[in-house]
Amino acid sequence: MSLEGKVAVVTGAARGQGRSHAVRLAEEGADVIAIDICRPISTVPYPLATAGDLQETAERVRALGRRILAVEVDVRDSLALNAAIAEGLALLGRIDIVVANAGIISFAPVEDITGEMWDEVIDVNLKGVWHTCKAAIPAMKAGGEGGSIVIISSVAGVKAWENQAHYVASKHGVIGLMRTMARELAPHRIRVNTVHPTSVLTDMIDNDGLYRLFRPDHPNPTMADVEPLFWQQNSLPLPWVEPVDISNAVVFLASDQARYITGIMLPVDAGTLLK
Repeated sequence: MSLEGKVAVVTGAARGQGRSHAVRLAEEGADVIAIDICRPISTVPYPLATAGDLQETAERVRALGRRILAVEVDVRDSLALNAAIAEGLALLGRIDIVVANAGIISFAPVEDITGEMWDEVIDVNLKGVWHTCKAAIPAMKAGGEGGSIVIISSVAGVKAWENQAHYVASKHGVIGLMRTMARELAPHRIRVNTVHPTSVLTDMIDNDGLYRLFRPDHPNPTMADVEPLFWQQNSLPLPWVEPVDISNAVVFLASDQARYITGIMLPVDAGTLLK
């Protein structure tokens, strides 16, 4: 197991990509500090994870023989996040890996994005990443053994998409944060990279709000109605990837197999950026 004896912080860990990251890291030997808000955010047009979802993540990690601390925390709340990571450090003894995964999306043309929509997306997707890294870095430095920070961006961090200017801005923003931290933390052998998925089959895309955005011509669109549009964005012949496809990239960047890789943007995009 490539991560035996390591401890990883994973945000947005209750379901979807976050749960997949936590489980894959545990499969490779890591213990986990799992964080998720587990309640709705007002402008998000799809249900967010629940406390029960977070507990299911914890059960899956424990079934692999790994330890886990699962905490309901909003990454926008720096004090609560600091406390959760301190609790995890006290319980598990170290922090080696951070996977800043928590993220949300909402949809509207730029002139229709409200101030609340803008603030919530930027605060979760960008400020929340900064909060997460800021809370974990002191322990990573103190450990003296280096480490790996992996920020989950998006193909929207590299190119534009209509009707999601705030999301695109947030995912572009984490690239600048990543590059700056990669330079600052290199003397401590802490590597920092971003991963850029194409569409991933999670609740973020499998929801009524996105169906209606993609098919405004349809009175009651379903996933079957929008799936052909997803096929068009990728070069490889598939509509989306699975969460584990992103998790495999996370595990690679977290492991010593990537020990000299820092400051990069790693697409897992089925060729979306070729278009």
